[in-house]
Amino acid sequence: MGFRGLIVAGICLFKVTLMGKKKSEEGAPAAKGKAGGKDITKDTKKDRISVLDMLANMDVKSDKQKKGSTSSTNKPKPKAASKVLSYTDGIDLPPDDEDDVDASEDSQKNVAPRRNLHQKSESKPLETSVTDKELKKREKKDMMHAQLQERLKQEALQDDHDAFTVVIGSRASVLDGDADADANVKDITIENFSVSARGIELLKNTSLKISHGKRYGLVGPNGKGKSTLLKLLAWRKIPVPKNIDVLMVEQEVVGDDKTALQAVVSANEELVKLRSEVDSLQNSSSNADENGDDEAGEKLAELYDKLEELGSDAAEAQASKILAGLGFTKDMQARPTKSFSGGWRMRISLARALFMQPTLLLLDEPTNHLDLRAVLWLEEYLCRWKKTLIVVSHDRDFLNTVCNEIIHLHDLKLHLYRGNFDEFEKGYEQRRKEMTKKYEEYVKQMKAAKKSGNQAAQQKVKDRAKFAAEKEASRSKAKGKIDEDEPVEEAPRKWHDYSVEFHFPEPTELTPPLLQLIEVSFSYPNRDDFRLSNVDVGIDMGTRVAIVGPNGAGKSTLLNLLAGDLVPTEGEVRRSQKLRIGRYSQHFVDLLTMEETPVHYLLRLHPVQEGLSKQEAVRAKLGKFGLPSNNHLTPIVKLSGGQKARVVFTSISMSNPHILLLDEPTNHLDMQSIDALADALEEFEGGVILVSHDSRLISRVCDDEEKSQIWVVEDGTVRFFDGEFDEYKEELLQEIRAEVDE
Repeated sequence: MGFRGLIVAGICLFKVTLMGKKKSEEGAPAAKGKAGGKDITKDTKKDRISVLDMLANMDVKSDKQKKGSTSSTNKPKPKAASKVLSYTDGIDLPPDDEDDVDASEDSQKNVAPRRNLHQKSESKPLETSVTDKELKKREKKDMMHAQLQERLKQEALQDDHDAFTVVIGSRASVLDGDADADANVKDITIENFSVSARGIELLKNTSLKISHGKRYGLVGPNGKGKSTLLKLLAWRKIPVPKNIDVLMVEQEVVGDDKTALQAVVSANEELVKLRSEVDSLQNSSSNADENGDDEAGEKLAELYDKLEELGSDAAEAQASKILAGLGFTKDMQARPTKSFSGGWRMRISLARALFMQPTLLLLDEPTNHLDLRAVLWLEEYLCRWKKTLIVVSHDRDFLNTVCNEIIHLHDLKLHLYRGNFDEFEKGYEQRRKEMTKKYEEYVKQMKAAKKSGNQAAQQKVKDRAKFAAEKEASRSKAKGKIDEDEPVEEAPRKWHDYSVEFHFPEPTELTPPLLQLIEVSFSYPNRDDFRLSNVDVGIDMGTRVAIVGPNGAGKSTLLNLLAGDLVPTEGEVRRSQKLRIGRYSQHFVDLLTMEETPVHYLLRLHPVQEGLSKQEAVRAKLGKFGLPSNNHLTPIVKLSGGQKARVVFTSISMSNPHILLLDEPTNHLDMQSIDALADALEEFEGGVILVSHDSRLISRVCDDEEKSQIWVVEDGTVRFFDGEFDEYKEELLQEIRAEVDE
């Protein structure tokens, strides 16, 4: 045997020894699982497999094919894998109390197997050479991993009409609405209907009445079904009379060679079609005889009449006015849509909807992609809206200005309140107090009856409560608000209020100045149209700054200069050596690792944690920021926008910052979370620099005149506004009202 043969034989013996050792290690946990009397395979089927689990299973399968080994505990289950592609895993659904318990138990069971998988991959013997065939296999495997992750992302975002069930009384809804609807009916009334998604109840035996010409705000905590309700109306799974045209602004316009102005006007397909017919007739009439000219002339006259009815002459002017209000300059309106970012294309979609003026307009968080001025313009524009509007928004000032009725989604029911959001809060608080008083009185009476030991007294309290509930139910049934077959509650229930708390730790004291830009100028390479010049600003502990100005003026660029992400072209940046900055970006999703879970993501960024269990310490912090426990070990790609935001805020809190740089922090947060954020910023002793379209948040953060500053970014520089934020806002409103009334 030659020298080369001896080396090969030695390597083979080394592999066999390691494989034998590995099998003996794998056998121990398997035997332990059987000894415990638990059916591991059965439990695993119940688990919702994450992206990490699928990737790990693919690794195990590949290893089996190479080595010929088998392992029952790590064998992938095809049925469970199909669960990952289920639509309801990625949609905004309410968490279930049982899900929280099951998910936490299952996650604990899966921690050890997942760790073993990683240990197994790390303990593979070192290969002395890699053939071309092996390289191709690895490349193919990596490509499969990437394709799987991309498919999961798409599955999490796509809408599945069949995932939802709508039941009205005892029958399922008709997709196209009521076929016998009166052509003149413009109100929508649905009595006693329920909505579920794959068996999870979103609404139960509730009613909805939408009156024509009213502007409704749909409010409630995130994940309870507000967006779902809008989609079901848009899809007509909740019956809408056929004569009512419905339009929901949901997706950004597709980027192509059409200009922004053309994209808005082309939303009116009938107008575009008539214009095309006119052009065609005019071209063909030049080659026709006299008789043909007469026929073409009559047809053209008919088409011109129709175009006049549609307001063809003013179409471009109206579309341009809407785009200008949403922040598009004349030059931007002439640019192709493919040249705009997703946020700007979303504005074009909103402009198309406003241009079309549907009978029922549905808006889901329309202010998320707008700056402060555009939000104020939209408020003024919608206040003049003559048709029906339903809007989901987290912006209190927006709801107060625009809406004259509020629909509150609470406890699987829709409750209607007259007036704007402030009026709703008063009505809601009164209702909460009444229900709480009933519940507390019942509990007090039951305790007294139990203390006496008299069974008859206890039954009397129950009977009295049941009689009152039946009386209330009979009134509701007479009005058609609830189903005749719906069971009556035997006792008052405790009122459940959704609440969340944010908290940023007290920073260590640093000597001022913490951060300064001194005569700083900045410009991007190959961008002659943008430059910030002579920027001279600073921030210390306790300082509160609101950065305002139109989109594209340089607000985000200024934040990047302060954070150190950009280097000035000229000037000096002075930063305290021990300064820690907490950064929340409007595009925070790009910074998250989608295949990781929130717990693993935070442990990777912040490995040093106090307590016996690092994982439990991180989960406790996530819980404080309102992320449900059943989402702690869910891949980030499957979290909603609001849940991803909570992960980022948790990470910021764990970094113990001295200064917070917040770029549109309210996007994806519900009302309660925004209030919690405002409370946390008010008590935070470090510095805060805020870019936001939410007027109320700015007013709360910058309420101390001595510590607060308003930085206006416009015309290539940064200037200080001499006054409070409310004064700045009033100046903008006067300009906007003049524009809208033109």
